Amino acid sequence: MPRSSISARGSLPADLLTAIERAGYYPALVADVVSHAVGGRPVAASLVHQETTFDRDAVRRHITVLVVTDGTLVIAHADDHEGHPGEEPVATATSESVPLSAVRAVMVTHVVPDPSNYVPGSLGREVTLTLGWGTVSRIDIGPISCGDPSCEADHGYEGTVTGDDISVRVSADADGSDIVERALTFAAAISAATGLPVRR
Repeated sequence: MPRSSISARGSLPADLLTAIERAGYYPALVADVVSHAVGGRPVAASLVHQETTFDRDAVRRHITVLVVTDGTLVIAHADDHEGHPGEEPVATATSESVPLSAVRAVMVTHVVPDPSNYVPGSLGREVTLTLGWGTVSRIDIGPISCGDPSCEADHGYEGTVTGDDISVRVSADADGSDIVERALTFAAAISAATGLPVRR
C-alpha cells in the first residue's frame, strides 16, 4: 500500500507510520488500531516489531507496536487468526493503554557474542526489552542454602516476583541493526518518561 494512503490515517507521526509500513503486516489496519488507541495524544517514542513464526504447516505473523505518549504506554498487537478451512484469512488486533505511572519495571537484556572482543558502545547484537506494570508477574522460587555444602537441613524457600507483562526481542541478524538501536532508544525514552532506571 502506498505510504500516502497510510499517512492520511490518524495523527501518528511519519516515522511511526513508516515503521508500520515497513513491517508489512496489514499496515492500514495496524495504523488505524494504533491511531485509535493513541487517541490524538502526541507520540514521544515508539517501537514497531514484526515477527514471523512457524507452527507445523502454518506460517504466522505477529506485530507489536509500543507507543509512549505524554502520560500513557500504548501496546498494540495484531496477528493471524486461524479460521475454518476454506474461509478468508482473519487478523486479530488488540490494544491496551497503561498509565505511565503504573509501569513498574523497564528491563533490557543484551546478548553479546564473543564478549572478549566486545566493541565499547555496541551493546550487543540482540536485545530483549521487558516492561512490567503488574498485570502479569512471574514467581521464581528455590530452596535457601546456608552455604555449608555438607548441611542437609531444610532452610525453607525464597523467591522473587518479577513483572513480565510484555517482552520484545530484536536481533541485528534477524531484524537489522537499526531496530536494535530503535529498541534501545525506546527503552531510554520510556525510562525517562516513567522515572525508572533501565535494569540491565
